[in-house]
Amino acid sequence: MAPQISSLAASAGMCLVSVFTIALLTITLYILGVVTSFAVFCIREFVQSVQDRPPLVGTVLRQLKNFDRLFDEHVSYALLHRTGRLVYPGHSEVFTSDPVVIEHFLKTNFSKYSKGAFNTQVMKDLFGDGIFATDGEKWRHQRKLASHEFSTKVLRDFSSDVFRMNAAKLAEKISYATADRITINLQDLLMRTTMDSMFKVGLGFELNTLSGSDESSIQFSNAFDEASSLVYYRYVDLFWQVKRHLNIGSEAKLKKSIQVIDDFVMQLIHQKREQMKNGHDHKAREDILSRFILASEEDPETMNDRYLRDIVLSFLIAGKDTTANTLSWFFYMLCKNPVVQDKVAYEIEESVEWAQEDNMETFTARLEQGDIDKMHYLHATLTETLRLYPAVPVDGKMADEDDVLPNGYRVIKGDGMNYMIYAMGRMKYLWGEDAEEFRPERWLANGVFQQESPYKFVSFNAGPRICLGKEFAYRQMKIMAATLIHFFRFKLEDESKGPIYKTMFTLHMDKGLYLFAQHRKISA
Repeated sequence: MAPQISSLAASAGMCLVSVFTIALLTITLYILGVVTSFAVFCIREFVQSVQDRPPLVGTVLRQLKNFDRLFDEHVSYALLHRTGRLVYPGHSEVFTSDPVVIEHFLKTNFSKYSKGAFNTQVMKDLFGDGIFATDGEKWRHQRKLASHEFSTKVLRDFSSDVFRMNAAKLAEKISYATADRITINLQDLLMRTTMDSMFKVGLGFELNTLSGSDESSIQFSNAFDEASSLVYYRYVDLFWQVKRHLNIGSEAKLKKSIQVIDDFVMQLIHQKREQMKNGHDHKAREDILSRFILASEEDPETMNDRYLRDIVLSFLIAGKDTTANTLSWFFYMLCKNPVVQDKVAYEIEESVEWAQEDNMETFTARLEQGDIDKMHYLHATLTETLRLYPAVPVDGKMADEDDVLPNGYRVIKGDGMNYMIYAMGRMKYLWGEDAEEFRPERWLANGVFQQESPYKFVSFNAGPRICLGKEFAYRQMKIMAATLIHFFRFKLEDESKGPIYKTMFTLHMDKGLYLFAQHRKISA
């Protein structure tokens, strides 16, 4: 009997070795195939490069090498060519900083360009069929629903109340740090505050992440930041698909992060459905999720819980990350430019009817829309921040058919079309010799804010896919900024350190923003 057992064990061992060998051989052949096809494609593109194609500036390997400073790498592309091209496996990616070209594919020839299979494949695990990662009927459906919701007075009033309440909470928290004379990580506090605001406005739930009392929401936020970074890395990772299949490395981390995200969001959706079903949600269905759930009752097959999850996640990244990141860069720039900080404070003091005895809560209650609309210099300062530090540093589409750009360059089906928003803010041919200077006055004429072409200032996208929440975002940022600057003066903990971003879908300040805050002396 023992020899038979030994023989069976040996056979099983040989089978395992064989399976492992086959798997290893398959992976090796896959990698060799990817490398070979990429090399052949690169050689063909460089050899056959013709004058009517955008000039070549390198391959995806150049982006991989400079991934940690990718958006500054885009600056070098824009300085070299206003429209250039990099070779990726199987297709080219066109990068442009030319407003005329951007208007061409975002508006004039909108029907010829979509998110494309390449972008959708990269983003789908995280964003699913959300509005940022989809096209066609699903995009139009979400766009129509979102457009209606953002235009309602109910949402505008409800969201403003939430923004004011959370701005006061943040100011109080900073006040405690000021009394104790300790530094604050303002970016972390802003992320928590916008998280609380967006979950209240978007889902109708109180999270209290600012107070640190909701551990699950903090885990969700951390998981989302990590997932966003890991998904973005796919754009330069030639082997992400095989790593995903084997569940190893960055893809294994991504899978875990997405699971945390899914569990958290799906639980909230189920909870909201139960509240509405049992009549426990008496808030006139003010939050966005409630209104989407009502819409789903008319089309339950399409708008199932998974689809709602994708919509919710898209809304959160649009409302939480972009706003918190912009405000982080805004306060950084105010610290680097104290004269601007004082000008903003003076305008706030002049625009709002306030009393010396006002505390944080009573002051924010006075921040009505009319008062906010008077703050042209604050609006200009936020916009100047977005010019240099756009919430989304690069965005793009793909060509669904051959086309010719206004500059004469030929685009072929499958080309990616990227507009380099971060790089554009630093181009002298767009903004003048002082393009790299932080100067809010460039947006003002006789003290009144002046819009620029949305194809030159593309921070809120442009054309049919222009950001629906632009005014929503400005309102939240102005309420938050006005409250904090009215009560506090901010100074960097270490003036010698420059900011570093983390390469991901949104321009996230890496390592946080550490500041000193002191109470501002307000004139009577």
